[in-house]
Amino acid sequence: MRLPFPFPLATLIRFPVDLKNHSVLNSSISHPNIACKYYRNWKEFGKICCGKGMKLFDSHCHLQDPRIYHLAPQIIRTALDSGVLHFAVNGVSEEDWTMVKQMDEQYHCIVPCFGLHPWYVAERSPNWLNSLRNFFETTPWAAVGEIGLDKGLRGKEINFTDQVQVFHQQLELAKWLQRPVSVHCVRAFGDLLEILQSAGPFPAGVILHSYLGSAEMVPELAKLGAYFSFSGYLMSIKPQKAKRMLKLVPTERILLESDAPDALPKSNLDSLFWIHRDGSGPQELLSGGNLASGVVDPFHSLPHASRDASALPKGTLNHPANIHSVLTYVASLLEMQEEDLAEISYRNAVALFSYDGSKVLRKETETMIPEATA
Repeated sequence: MRLPFPFPLATLIRFPVDLKNHSVLNSSISHPNIACKYYRNWKEFGKICCGKGMKLFDSHCHLQDPRIYHLAPQIIRTALDSGVLHFAVNGVSEEDWTMVKQMDEQYHCIVPCFGLHPWYVAERSPNWLNSLRNFFETTPWAAVGEIGLDKGLRGKEINFTDQVQVFHQQLELAKWLQRPVSVHCVRAFGDLLEILQSAGPFPAGVILHSYLGSAEMVPELAKLGAYFSFSGYLMSIKPQKAKRMLKLVPTERILLESDAPDALPKSNLDSLFWIHRDGSGPQELLSGGNLASGVVDPFHSLPHASRDASALPKGTLNHPANIHSVLTYVASLLEMQEEDLAEISYRNAVALFSYDGSKVLRKETETMIPEATA
């Protein structure tokens, strides 16, 4: 089913680009070839990115999140048109597994993932594990996630012994299914490493989503089958620390993600696409300066240096198309060309999610079959 394009044709999409090479750049960079180029829509922008091989795989997001679920058709179409071709949509509780399954049935680009997040461990039903297994029986192409450990502000309210037990059970399920598993970890990396060492290795892969762990732990985690997925949260730590950690991640284990609707990158507003939520509840899709004709940009009076994500209203939500901003940031820290990192991360994600029976494997195989000629 083809989804309706979500914006009027009058909408102009603005991105900082290298006018010589047509590559998207960080708008804070000063360079004589950089200017704000306008595109009629995200499809036009996507043609530029895809024409340069800028295919991206969002290795972790939550498009079933109640805050954005009703906007899924617009969000997915916009992200697809920007060059994001696959979305690993992670369930977090018994309540949203059905929504993930429904999205999987509706969109070929979605990789469904089912798991019990540590924040929802206390709410689990007595039959939660059997229910989880049933979802994998009826959706045999699904991956596992989001699961994990959390000793942060919210996680410390959940009994950690229960978290560990539930985490162990889901790790064993992932190994039995021979599926990659997406892992959340906050202030519990020591515990995580110990558990993975006792239960591993994990040849099907462990995705450490929004990884913010230490550089020192990277080699040990990689030996156990870990992949390191980076989101806008990476911009919350000191660049020197992030760069040191990134340099130790094996190239073949780098992934990129949006973690939408969370993890809005701390980028300049001109290079962001966001989902605004007002106090009355309805949401609308907006982008920095990318407003339809006749709509006033509420941030036009801000000095350029202040036009970053911090100027947005509290509760502003992330859009999966902002994975482009993550790509730009990670590439700059690794001192790589964006096109090269896009190709590497996409190839890594496709390989990881191309297990037996997966939708990604089917879709990638279909794209390799030449069209019949008359």
